[in-house]
Amino acid sequence: MMDPMTALLSERLRSHRLTAPARTPVAAARHMLAVQGQEFVAGRWALGIRSSGAPTLAVVDAAFDRGELVRTHTMRGTLHVIPAEDVRWVLSVTGDRQLRQDATRQRQLGIDDALVARVESAFRERLADGGRTRAQLFDDLTEIGIDPAGQRGVHLIYALNVRGILVQGPVVHRDDAVSREQLFMLGEEWLPETAPPADPLAELFVRYVDGHGPVTVDDFAWWSGLPITVAREAVERGRARVTEKAEGVFIGTVRPRRAAGADDAATLALPMFDEYYISYADRSVVATAEGMALIGPGKNGMVRASLLAAGRIAGAWTHSAAVGRHRDEPIPEFFGGEPAPNPTAVASALRRYADFVSAH
Repeated sequence: MMDPMTALLSERLRSHRLTAPARTPVAAARHMLAVQGQEFVAGRWALGIRSSGAPTLAVVDAAFDRGELVRTHTMRGTLHVIPAEDVRWVLSVTGDRQLRQDATRQRQLGIDDALVARVESAFRERLADGGRTRAQLFDDLTEIGIDPAGQRGVHLIYALNVRGILVQGPVVHRDDAVSREQLFMLGEEWLPETAPPADPLAELFVRYVDGHGPVTVDDFAWWSGLPITVAREAVERGRARVTEKAEGVFIGTVRPRRAAGADDAATLALPMFDEYYISYADRSVVATAEGMALIGPGKNGMVRASLLAAGRIAGAWTHSAAVGRHRDEPIPEFFGGEPAPNPTAVASALRRYADFVSAH
């Protein structure tokens, strides 16, 4: 019989599709609902590592190009990769909260509702003929007399993202390197018309549990960015659709099927900001205090790519996606306090990522 900590890690590996991979990256995205994606390459690998077979960056990018996946600020003021079909209803739960949390910074930048409406009108006119890069949108701001410097442009785009006016869609492809850029599209033209769930707040909780369980209400409040009182309401409204394994600890009612030969002790190369680590109020389950200090979030908000062994973080790794360097070998770094993974297993985990990113 497994000890409680080993059992918890085994269940999380399964919920995260790390031992029960989805059929495709899009299926992985639907299961997870939203994966952090402020580092765009990392957000794509988060789906690749959760998919069966050997998907490539090109396969994930094709899903963005087809409009199945988008990237936008779904919660906590943070960019996430999310199925396009889920954007509207998720923002119906989290959008107002995000706007309120950014209100002070918006006022400091001289951004009010009238300015946002003016920018929206200008962007709608320029996006009528197709998508535009962020640099092009900044040029558009300059043309209408708005200086995008000092984060003003970033926060104006953010305000339109959170309102569902803009989303980042097709990838701006490059022949010589891994692309880190997408085209901004009008949400009403790019997002599919789908019926919202009957209870979006409950749905957000249930989908989080499905992709991240076992979890607590505190974990859900942190991940969603919602006040704890609202998070508790979500739990009550969604309780009948999840399984309470222990008091206040929830897991999905329907569990993903583990892959044949799946090994909880396997070594995996997780991306920066990976949900397996970042999406909980309490991360001590998967990392020592030293490991958390080394992985982050640091003072700059960065969360490093991690090496996972037996469900716990044993180290970090780095890799460049710069022009001419994205084919270099990833470099591992091991932490104290955890058994070092087998070197052959580490090399295999890093090779899996290298194969994914090199076939762009």
